[in-house]
Amino acid sequence: MSRAILQVMIRGRVQGVGYRAWVEYQATTSGLEGWVRNRRDGSVEALFAGTPKHVADMVALCRHGPPSSRVDSVTSETAGADELNLRRAGEAFSVLPTV
Repeated sequence: MSRAILQVMIRGRVQGVGYRAWVEYQATTSGLEGWVRNRRDGSVEALFAGTPKHVADMVALCRHGPPSSRVDSVTSETAGADELNLRRAGEAFSVLPTV
């Protein structure tokens, strides 16, 4: 079974509207591994790992976001498995502190 790992940057009105919690819920519901965190510049960064279809579907969901958000752009790049090490021990998907 193939596995995709993408690091995603979401820009727009995505902080203070529950975007991180929404990403966590969507990702865990889809069975993805990874993490999400706010960035000081107002963007949200996430890493998704799983089947290519589930990862692609999650990136498509991020382009819309929860109803109270406004997503201006979503960019993604392939990431390595070592990026998954940022997760908290024992968690498949983590909400990380702001960087």
